[in-house]
Parts: sequence; C-alpha cells; structure tokens
Amino acid sequence: MQRGLQLVEDGSSDASTDVSIVAVERFIHATRDSGYKGTSSAVAELVDNALQAGATRVHIAIARQSDDSLTLSVLDNGTGMNATTLRQALRFGGSSRFDDREGLGRYGMGLPNSSLSQARRVDVFTWKERGRILTSYLDVDEIASGAMTHVPAPRRAHLPPACPEPPEATGTLVVWSRCDRLDHHRASTIARKLSNFIGRVFRDYLWDDVTILIDGEPVRGVDPLFLHRKSLLRGGEIFGEPMTYTVEAPAGAPAPTGTVTVTFSELPVEKWHDRANKEKQSLGVTKSAGVSIVRAGREIDYGWFFMGDKRKENYDDWWRCEVRFEPVLDELFGITHTKQQVRPREQLLEILSDDISSTAKQLNARVRRAHLRIKARAQFSESEKVASARDHLLPPLPKKTLAPTLSGLEKLIAKLPPPPKQPAGQASAGATYSIVESEIADAAFFHSFRHQNRLVLVLNPAHPFYKKVYRPLCEHDHELARALRGQLELILLAAARAEALASKGRNHREIAKQRLAWSNAIASFLSG
Repeated sequence: MQRGLQLVEDGSSDASTDVSIVAVERFIHATRDSGYKGTSSAVAELVDNALQAGATRVHIAIARQSDDSLTLSVLDNGTGMNATTLRQALRFGGSSRFDDREGLGRYGMGLPNSSLSQARRVDVFTWKERGRILTSYLDVDEIASGAMTHVPAPRRAHLPPACPEPPEATGTLVVWSRCDRLDHHRASTIARKLSNFIGRVFRDYLWDDVTILIDGEPVRGVDPLFLHRKSLLRGGEIFGEPMTYTVEAPAGAPAPTGTVTVTFSELPVEKWHDRANKEKQSLGVTKSAGVSIVRAGREIDYGWFFMGDKRKENYDDWWRCEVRFEPVLDELFGITHTKQQVRPREQLLEILSDDISSTAKQLNARVRRAHLRIKARAQFSESEKVASARDHLLPPLPKKTLAPTLSGLEKLIAKLPPPPKQPAGQASAGATYSIVESEIADAAFFHSFRHQNRLVLVLNPAHPFYKKVYRPLCEHDHELARALRGQLELILLAAARAEALASKGRNHREIAKQRLAWSNAIASFLSG
C-alpha cells in the first residue's frame, strides 16, 4: 500500500472510551456557570416563556423552607403544554420554537439553562385543562452521576404547596428547589431587586394589561426614560425627535431590512436635584446612566452602548437613551441565547454611534450647565449676606413700601429661605436681602418687593438680560465668573433698594415705568 494511503491508528479508541459529543456529567456543571448575569436575568427567562405562551398573569414567589433553603416558583396562566412539549421544553435546545423570531425566544435554552444556573433541581407542572396536571423535572446531581440521561417521561400529579395562588384553567408552574446560586440569601432582597428589574425589562407588557406579581405584590412598569404616563416615576422630557434608521439585515435573515428607533430623554435636574441621594438612587436616577436596548418590546440589555469616545460621567445620570429594534436585526446586535446581552457588530456601530454619541455630548453639556445654575443659586446667599451686613451703613428704608402686583407672590414668599445670619458680634437693625427667580408677567428684567424687614429681588429668567448676561455667568464654574456674578447681584440689589427708598405714592408708578423702559431698551440692545 502506498505510504500516503496508510491508515494511521494513533489516537484511535477502543470501545471503553467515551467519545460522545457532550460529556454530560461535566456539561451540566459547566452550563450552570454560563450565560446568566444573575437571579433576575434567569427569572426573566421564565417570564419570557410565560408571555410567549400567551400568559396575561405571572406570579413569582420566593419561600424559605424548613432547612433554611429558598425555593422560587413562577406560575402563569399561559396555554400550558402537552407531554411531548413538556419533555422537549426541559431539553437543552429542545424548544418547538427554535429560531422563531416572532416571539421572545429563539434557541430553546431558556427553561433548563436559566433554572439550573440558580438551582440544583427544577420541577415543571403544566396543564391544558383543569385537573389534568403533568410534571417532569431535571436534577443536577442525578445528571452528574449518570442516573439521569433522558428527560423523565411526564406523569400525572397534583400541584405542590409552592404554587403561589389557585391555578387558572390552563397554565404552567416552574419550581426551583435546592437553590444554591441565588444572588442573595434574604427572600425580601431578592424580591425587591426582582421587582425593579422585571418592571424595567417587561415594561411594555406591564403597560399593556399583563400582570406580574412578586410574592403577591404587583410589579409596576419602570420607564428608564421617565416618559411613560404609567411609569413608576415620570418627569423626563423627550429630547429632540426620535431618530429612525432602516438597516440592511444580514444575509439569510427573514426580511431584507429592519428598523431601529433611537429616543433620548432629559431628566428634570432642577426639580429632582434636591432629593436625597439614597432616594435618587432607589428611583433609578443616579448611578443609572446608560442605554436601554429593547427587542420586540422586551429589554435585552442596559449599558453604555454606541457612545464612541464619550466616557461616562456623573452628569450622564440625568439623561437617558432607548434603542428599539426588530428581531430581524438580531445578528447585528449580537443577541445571546440568554437574551440579556448585546454585542453590536461593527456595521451597526458605524450606523448609530456618531448620532448617539453626539447627542449624548449635547445632553451632558446641558446637564452640566443646569447643575452650575443650581450651584449659582445656592451662592445667592453670599451676595445676600454681604448686602444684609452693610445695609446699616445706608439710610434706612421706609417702614412701609408698596409691593408690585406679581403673579404667584404668595408662592414666592413661601419659598423664601430663612433671613441670612448676621456675622458674629454685629448687631444690625438694617434690612435683610433675598434673591429669587420667577417669570414676570410684564417685560421687566427684575422686580422687587418688601416682606417684613426683607427686600426681595426677583430676577426674570425670560428676559434677554438673564439669558445673555446673568445665566452665562451662572453656567461657568470659574473664579472670575463667580466674582462677576456676585458683583452683578449686589448692583441689582442696590437698584432694588434705591427703588424701595424712593417709592412713595405716585413715585412708585413712575419708577415702575422707568424700570420697564430700561428693561425694554436692554432687551432691544441684547437681542440684536
């Protein structure tokens, strides 16, 4: 026989060597470590299955057993499964919906993979008509020992005590027991984190009459953009118009193109800034900067995507982005079989990154300016203190002065801070001063009024003086800008004091006319 045709037997095996494609006892341990970020992601997989089965009600329950272990169960009122479908559902890759893009899943790994990533045993009970309940299970230890090589044939059974509520006419109950990999030991902690995660991931379904409960408590839809009227917390404002892209799908996809829609929102910095840090974090405001990636109404991932060279900063907590896409583009987004992560392909990055990162930079700058304005207003007190401390050097103000007619005057008074404290050792009988902002009905760039022994300067943020002179000084965190702003505030307080000193009878009306004429002239000169 020619040398090149000789049979080479090096590396051959005898009948005792296992050459199966999968070493089951090792595979079952390895697969427990793959795919899922944590308990919430694994539970979301079961919710996916329930919704794809047509469920309108899903009840998740966490219970502590007598041996101090936790069980987790998910009950739904979906269509249920027959014996063949149940057995296939417990196989890795055995779904009847493999590669089906119409629903939430595609690969058939969800039920077994998610369950055994958190627990050593999963039992499934399912029924297509009341009273005819079928059950089967998977057990890590039995698989690893070789005792379980096939999914056990379904048998008739009764529902276990873990069932969180009376079942409906059809449905499925999944029970995880011997849970050894849950994220937390306390059931209440798991439930709280699950509620936030499930509320965000399945927000579209929760707003569309699907009910999800955790230990009997309804989950509220959480809109990370803070826009939706049914969201747990709202108050964001849409920024610009949503951007829509028609993207060419990869070869072999069921459609030639798919749509991607990008939406930005801006959170109300000035309204929410003073909330306690713990509250802002619990509501998902701070430490939550990022982009929500949504496929077929279900959030797949949340993170810092499509940002190019834009680095994440604290200011980025105050805006949000959402990217929605059609399942035909799964490959471009790099969807994993666990549906909890994306790895965008270069083709997609080239299409989206420039627009998204550019808008992100705009929003970051807007948020930064808003924080500087808040900081500037907090520094009003320095000018107020200076004016109050030096008022005794000037002729005293009249006991009574006329207050202008200002809309919302009572609200302005209610918001006034306590009078500034006099420096230690100085007993001044002079007036104290405050500065507030409020849009004024007429065109004047400021007004003032007396309240008790306080002179209040009201700046009009709608006037060109405020927009082009005062606000730019507030938005620059530079020593010179801070000094100029303080000096400008003292000049305006002096003008208000001069008006108050001269404001008697008809003089009051003449002064108001003069102020308005001055304001109109300033507006004309600055608006050019």
